[in-house]
Amino acid sequence: MAIKSNLEERKRIYEQNSKQISKRIIICAGTGCIANGSMNIYNKFLEEIEKSGQKAIVQLKSEEKGIHVSGSGCQGFCQMGPLVTILPEKIIYCRVKAEDVPEIVAKSIVGNETIERLVYKNPGDGTLCCTVDDIPFYKRQNRFIIKKCGFIDPEDINEYIAGGGYTAARRACTELSAEEICKIILDSGLRGRGGAGFPTGRKWDITRLQKSDKKYIICNADEGDPGAFMDRSLMEGNPHSILEGMLIAAQAIGADEGYIYVRTEYPLAVKRIRKAVADATAAGILGTNVFGTDRCFTVKVMEGAGAFVCGEETALIASVEGNRGMPQPKPPFPAERGLFGKPTVINNVETLATIATIINIGAEKFSEIGSETAAGTKTFALTGHVANTGLIEVPFGTTLRHIISDIAGGVVADDGTLCGTDFKAVQIGGPSGGCLTQEHLDLPLDFDSLKKVGAMVGSGGLVVMNQGTCIVEIARFFMQFTQNESCGKCVVCREGTKQMLALLTDIVEGRATLATLDLLEELAGVVQVGSLCALGKTAPNPVLSTLKYFREEYLEHVVNKRCPTGKCAALKTYVIDPEVCIGCGLCAKKCPVGAIEGEKKSPYVIDSEKCIKCGACVDSCKFKAISV
Repeated sequence: MAIKSNLEERKRIYEQNSKQISKRIIICAGTGCIANGSMNIYNKFLEEIEKSGQKAIVQLKSEEKGIHVSGSGCQGFCQMGPLVTILPEKIIYCRVKAEDVPEIVAKSIVGNETIERLVYKNPGDGTLCCTVDDIPFYKRQNRFIIKKCGFIDPEDINEYIAGGGYTAARRACTELSAEEICKIILDSGLRGRGGAGFPTGRKWDITRLQKSDKKYIICNADEGDPGAFMDRSLMEGNPHSILEGMLIAAQAIGADEGYIYVRTEYPLAVKRIRKAVADATAAGILGTNVFGTDRCFTVKVMEGAGAFVCGEETALIASVEGNRGMPQPKPPFPAERGLFGKPTVINNVETLATIATIINIGAEKFSEIGSETAAGTKTFALTGHVANTGLIEVPFGTTLRHIISDIAGGVVADDGTLCGTDFKAVQIGGPSGGCLTQEHLDLPLDFDSLKKVGAMVGSGGLVVMNQGTCIVEIARFFMQFTQNESCGKCVVCREGTKQMLALLTDIVEGRATLATLDLLEELAGVVQVGSLCALGKTAPNPVLSTLKYFREEYLEHVVNKRCPTGKCAALKTYVIDPEVCIGCGLCAKKCPVGAIEGEKKSPYVIDSEKCIKCGACVDSCKFKAISV
């Protein structure tokens, strides 16, 4: 079979060319590291290697000897970027700057020396972690789906193929029936990674059974949660894994056309996924006569305009069709009547990127990973008050304690210093999720256990908060986001979220009463039940979960007109300590409303009625005599 030999031949050539390489330098070229100058580092390596008398090779070619310099997708350890990995030694350098490159080339490329100042130092015991395998952030994860993102060149289809890429798709298209594929995915226990957790195999099988002359596959890459970047990282770091998943899904349901709906705010992901489609088409993997069969499958990349609601599948379909992205009532479900009225499977990026692995290792082996009700692993975007932020992957059933303490390195204060057990809460699942507290640190993270405590996996955002975080303001932040993103189609969501935001604003600005809390809870219940789509139904989650677990903090705002963390500006009361104040009068000069009075060399006093709580007095006082 021609296409079979094509895959094997590409693998053979790539491996043969790789043998000519003495070392490989991989520069993290994910969005985060690029923003921190990684492409300057990349170009500097090319320059310095040539200066050293060796050849810098960007694209592997036959009989070419030298140093292979390549970019990668996000390597995950975002807190320490830009990252540079040197193979075969697997040395990893952190927070690299362009000016570090000459030393790296001289000592680690020409020589075989490790530069200790650039390797990761474990803050716990000061241990130097020279390789990827030494760093606790990496070795305490199970990097199952995103492992290749930090090592392969995302723009080189041959490297993907050399690592076994597209063999699962070939097997699905040439050896397995549609029914067999659906059964493998169903038996694996894979559930959708987009948030709802619906069994992927069941969704495929329902679509397979529909009688239609046309069916579609849609990859939902409209990742819109604040702080979430899992799907973006997969598209930037391993785009062919997503295409392979789509190809297998197409064989399972009988689709001949697919769409990747990606946010236009992800220009690098758009660029790399477009190139992957073009390269796979040129290689004969996509297009007509897929893998020598009579099957056809083409993929189109469509950029969304950034509406959060288009993450909902019926709104996404409307947008692809050229209409305004607004959700539709269900049923009928997309599996029955989706894109252009035809049966359609919609899976998110992470779900599709998992498919080839399941075909390769088998349903039984995959189902052994994770928890009883949720098989496999889940990627999380870990941000907030932790020592190590970034992209992580852990099996379902992993606890928050393990993620925060062992992988993230512990909770930090606002200034970035470790503060031990100063954990307050974590917001999981973005604006659709809920708040988890200290009592949930040992809760196994999976779809069902989180649902029981009023939270959800969602797309996988994890925002860790320390004790200095105002929970009410966090709830208000997420409500403001969902209110802005409401499409406005149903009154309950459009007006309900607007009123909930107004009530939360009253609380943080000191206008609320106890009746405000009662009304907020009642309104949240109405929005949760009466909204048309998941955006509205889940919008109250952050509010309801924080009211449940941090009611005392709400009461402090409402009853005592005081923010325990001092973060709500309207509830701050500035006071001058007469024991510390020397009467210099500088604060009075800086006050824009004349709220500070006093005489020289005597303690000054702030008139709280006049004070607009701007903080100018605190900033101006050299003796730290003013406190909140």
